[in-house]
Amino acid sequence: MGRVVVITGPSGVGKGTLIRQLRDRIPEIELSVSATTRKPRPGETQGVDYWFLSPEEFEKRIADGGFVEHAEYAGNRYGTLRSDLETRTAGGRPVLLEIEVQGARQVRQAMPEALTVFIAPPSEEALHTRLVGRGTDSPEQIDRRLQTAREELAAQGEFERVVTNDRLEDAIEQLVEIVRSATTA
Repeated sequence: MGRVVVITGPSGVGKGTLIRQLRDRIPEIELSVSATTRKPRPGETQGVDYWFLSPEEFEKRIADGGFVEHAEYAGNRYGTLRSDLETRTAGGRPVLLEIEVQGARQVRQAMPEALTVFIAPPSEEALHTRLVGRGTDSPEQIDRRLQTAREELAAQGEFERVVTNDRLEDAIEQLVEIVRSATTA
């Protein structure tokens, strides 16, 4: 069985960049495919980009215990299917979930054997600078993201490992070492 690795942390902390680098260095790690109730966008493929489910099917799977975590965001439901994780880990390969803190807590409850890694910024000021630098959010959205980040940062002690993304190369090396030691043991 492969190990489930959960990576979480506040918006703007660099999870996506770290995960891309991690996958370059550990190519056998698979990304989990989330389920969603939103409609597919042009070019998206069932089972590759998402598992696209009707709201009714999503609710049925919740009732049947079919998700290890799920949440609602922007009017749509998102979640990690237990069956998808089991299929992927049965092949012996580690499976990576990039999810928000609330979902990571749910996975920890459902799968205590999963490795949980929290990605932290070096400071709140650095996180603010990164969010502004992305140029994708209004000042109001940045303020909301920072408020959420403060709450999430207070929870970092709940997670098995914490990586501070101060210098990118150092954070990548630390994350690679954590994942390699947890998935090859």
